[in-house]
Amino acid sequence: MTTRSGRHFLQIPGPTSVPDRVLRATAQPTIDHRGAEFAELTLDLLQRLGPVFGTGGPVVVYPSSGTGAWEAALVNTLSPGDRVLAFETGHFAGLWRAMAERLGLEVDFVPGDWRRGVDPRAVTERLAEDRTHSIAAVMVVHNETSTGVTSRVPEIRDAIDEAGHPALFLVDTISSLGSIDYRHDEWGADVTVACSQKGLMLPPGLGFNAVSAKALAASARARLPRSYWDWTPVLEANERGFYPYTPPTNLLFGLREALRMLDEEGLANVFARHRRHARATRAAVNGWGLEVLCADEREYSASLTAVLLGEEHDADKVRQIILDRFDMSLGTGLSRLAGRVFRIGHLGHFNDLTLAGTLAGVQMGLQLAGVDIDPAGLNAALDLLRAE
Repeated sequence: MTTRSGRHFLQIPGPTSVPDRVLRATAQPTIDHRGAEFAELTLDLLQRLGPVFGTGGPVVVYPSSGTGAWEAALVNTLSPGDRVLAFETGHFAGLWRAMAERLGLEVDFVPGDWRRGVDPRAVTERLAEDRTHSIAAVMVVHNETSTGVTSRVPEIRDAIDEAGHPALFLVDTISSLGSIDYRHDEWGADVTVACSQKGLMLPPGLGFNAVSAKALAASARARLPRSYWDWTPVLEANERGFYPYTPPTNLLFGLREALRMLDEEGLANVFARHRRHARATRAAVNGWGLEVLCADEREYSASLTAVLLGEEHDADKVRQIILDRFDMSLGTGLSRLAGRVFRIGHLGHFNDLTLAGTLAGVQMGLQLAGVDIDPAGLNAALDLLRAE
């Protein structure tokens, strides 16, 4: 049995490392979820969540994973047989599509190469062709966790408007919220999907839907079956600070502390920090002579970097060496990227020295795996961190 000292480096793109402040908050004694103290907690949380989503509208909080929040976005707004437009930007876009189909929706799925985000021109073209407005919603993954590609949501909104189409705009921000600038109201999203275990620095267990007035109106007409996921009873109970079911009280304690931390740093500073760490990571990858999977620099992710290895190397072998030798977890390549890609998460509760240690571990692991790299890659990242 191997004895390890120090803390494990959890550098997957979520779940992320939970700050000690948040861990301590979740360890508070559970309180009565029908009492005045809990109502005060809920009302404070709902007010604090708005700026993180960039909305003045309601945010529904579920005890769920991001997958549950996906389902809530669909069943509250759509009806059996509705058409939705979706885009193949990676593994998770494909999973959301599969869920929509299982729920009885007809999905127009635009193929992609997993190295680029949603093409706004394709959005306009597809919607312009839909002269009867049979497409009820456009589904977009903002930051594709499997590829490190960030779709340009404001341009997609403009593309929908250019087509003059009334479709709802559903956006997955699961690996971007709290790490990458996002503006639900300004960018015209109708439902924004998120979860707790990435930029919000919490353990898994909370799902979110930020909801526009247009989406609320659609929910009155939607006929997909829903009970647990129904927005209406949650929003009605939230007005008084409560929930229609037993809430995850201790995770809500943690959420309050995480939101305080984001507020203390300032969201603009949080986003700048993530962009800076992403630039340093790409500097290392390029310095090593390797390739960032994302092929369009306008779509580089600020929360993770996917690194593409040549076919002669097994990315999972590299990951295993790094885990065994340096006690660090990196993200695996998913589905078609299995064995070809490893993913470096640089989001959440993260600083310069954590990134420097992460990149040092990656560089040593690549060398031990026999990948021919230039060891100047690490210095390129350190130079950027020192200079900026």
